[in-house]
Amino acid sequence: MKVSDILRVKGGTLYTVSPDEKLSHAIETMAEFDIGSLAVMENGQLVGMLTFREVIKTLASNAGTVAGKTVDKVMDRSPSTCTPETELEQVRPLMLESHTRYMPVMDGKMLMGVISFYDVAKAIVDNQNFENKMLKAYIREWPEQEVDEKS
Repeated sequence: MKVSDILRVKGGTLYTVSPDEKLSHAIETMAEFDIGSLAVMENGQLVGMLTFREVIKTLASNAGTVAGKTVDKVMDRSPSTCTPETELEQVRPLMLESHTRYMPVMDGKMLMGVISFYDVAKAIVDNQNFENKMLKAYIREWPEQEVDEKS
């Protein structure tokens, strides 16, 4: 299974923010749309990611306030990325090793989407459930003569 399979199911909605945006406004956007990350874009290029992790770190180091902060001051400037052709077996360990919950999907310099750890886990579980269903159907249809011959 490839990352492109997740993007196809997930749809094309992509939430972005500019680096000079007020952090408070970015947080409001994340809360409004119930999302955990924003791709930070400048001149059509991905320049970073803003996730709950950066927001929480900022709150912790600033006595619970984000007043006066802009996205570029707190964003992750070098997020781990993958391509649409990356296999999920490659994405899982990368996300685990780097503690990444959100990963931009890049096709060259073009941002194709963002996948979350939840998206990856759901795709794997859905795929396993489908395989289990197919195996159970296959076993139910097992030819009886082969069973008799082995007895």
